[in-house]
Amino acid sequence: MAETILSLRDARLSLDGNAGRVDILKGITLDVLRGEALGLVGPSGSGKSSLLMLLGGLERATGGDVAALGNDLTALGEDALARFRRRHMGVVFQSFHLISTMTALENVATPLELAGMEDAFDRAAEELAAMGLEDRIHHYPSQLSGGEQQRVALARAAAPRPDILLADEPTGNLDVANGEAIMDLLFGLNARHAATLVLVTHAPEIAARCDRVVRLFDGQLAPEVRQAAAV
Repeated sequence: MAETILSLRDARLSLDGNAGRVDILKGITLDVLRGEALGLVGPSGSGKSSLLMLLGGLERATGGDVAALGNDLTALGEDALARFRRRHMGVVFQSFHLISTMTALENVATPLELAGMEDAFDRAAEELAAMGLEDRIHHYPSQLSGGEQQRVALARAAAPRPDILLADEPTGNLDVANGEAIMDLLFGLNARHAATLVLVTHAPEIAARCDRVVRLFDGQLAPEVRQAAAV
């Protein structure tokens, strides 16, 4: 029987805004299985990115339970959450979030060094080579194209060999060719390292590559629109 790696039970997220309290997620119950690729789809403002942030412990639920690898994320302090993410999760955003004063190699290796990995630079170089960037490792972000910067961000997320990969519209700032290449790499990591992938996307063709797709509408889960037989 497949192992549940991420779990939400009646998870809620409300934030205070200028107009008062806003309910963003309204009681989400969802299990994600080890090794599966799950697509999160829905209209803009439906809560997809907020749900991804809850799963990654980047937002704290204001109600309900959020667990990853059997750990209650709602009970962990900020330092413990950061350590947990560093060890078990890789996150890729639409914006690349690279440090402009660091080379591609340093951008990937520095988080590994912070995690205490002795071969941080060797691992970083290996992951960048897997992304087709072996000739660009000493370039700074400003010297890289958008597609290359996203490959560096993906290498940074993948280098620790995380159990969980979270991706929020990772092709949103890329042209079609670069977007397809990034998705090939992302799904390749899911297959090669058995990393659980949770992917926010507006693109039907990308969602169709996932094992399972769930739709959000107005902060709630709609019935699942597709589930692969293997899941």
